[in-house]
Amino acid sequence: MPSAVPNPRNIVGINAETVTNVTSNDFPGHWPGEDNSWDLEKFRRTFTVDFFRNDRYHAEFDLIHIDASIANAFRRIMMAEVHSFAIEQCYFLNNTSVIQDEVLAHRLGFIPIVGNHEAMRSMKWHRKGIDPKTNADYPPTVHDTLILHLHATCERIPGAPKGETDPNKLYTGHTVYARDLEWRPANEVQQIKFGDRPVRAGNPDIIIAKLRPGQEIIVTSHAVKGLGKDHAKFSPVATCGYRLLPQITIKEPITGRAAERFQKCFPKGVVEIVGGEAKVVAPRNDTVSREVLRHEEFRGKVELGRVRDHFIYFVESAGQWDSDEIFLEAVSILQAKVSRLKRHTMRMLQQEQEQAERDAADEADAMEE
Repeated sequence: MPSAVPNPRNIVGINAETVTNVTSNDFPGHWPGEDNSWDLEKFRRTFTVDFFRNDRYHAEFDLIHIDASIANAFRRIMMAEVHSFAIEQCYFLNNTSVIQDEVLAHRLGFIPIVGNHEAMRSMKWHRKGIDPKTNADYPPTVHDTLILHLHATCERIPGAPKGETDPNKLYTGHTVYARDLEWRPANEVQQIKFGDRPVRAGNPDIIIAKLRPGQEIIVTSHAVKGLGKDHAKFSPVATCGYRLLPQITIKEPITGRAAERFQKCFPKGVVEIVGGEAKVVAPRNDTVSREVLRHEEFRGKVELGRVRDHFIYFVESAGQWDSDEIFLEAVSILQAKVSRLKRHTMRMLQQEQEQAERDAADEADAMEE
């Protein structure tokens, strides 16, 4: 958590209509006589991760003393590079609803698909492109594709009262839900692999379509592994983002009725009145609405800001991953990216050195001749 007296260099100033001190300044050469070179040991001592909420589908945690570029990299990776399953292909046998095939396929694609997490992680990536042997698209296999079938029909209930308008009393099957998607294991091995956690819709109450008597939907869908950077339906998060920790500094005591008015300028719980005086008790709950800066009586008595290197994350899982697992997977992906960059950089430097040695040898041979 930030210290009681934060470094003013590290505070983004929030004014009535402007924002100041936005750019980072903790880099070498900016401050005379100070060495702000990045240091691994210092990073290990100061970097902190604090979890405030860690439910299955929602996590809130803080990353403290980290650069904005790395914090944003985690956010982008969680949204776009952590894999999940989604419906990719739809094969319609019949669709007499009012929703066109392509629109219905689009709706099916955005239904979160869940199941045995380890089994889904072990599934392979579906191969895209043209198979040179058959000159056709690569076919789905039991190792990369999950089959989901939907068969929904609507019928009129016999003997419904005349003049009744409630669909529940008039029709059966009039609303098609995500729970109506039925997983059909491609073989016995796939069924055993998923065990007692079969493939299903992450949210069974999502409405797919509404039908009326005589209408029918029959469609078989193939779900495959994908990334959010290819299509939003593959993103494992419903929402994911961060904000900087708010900083509220009371410069002069605010007491009495003024303290009550001051308290109402912030969300509930941010400011409490202790002994008749306003005290900031939970700055992280503030939304930085700047409401307090509109009041003339508080001018010069309070300063608003945000701590530049204190990031408050919120991650909401779509269901396939636990919320904290998504962040841990993002860390692993970033580590793999850094390893690849390091490996290719070393190879490039080695090739440059070898080329320089060859050029020096050729130059020496030329001088001898």
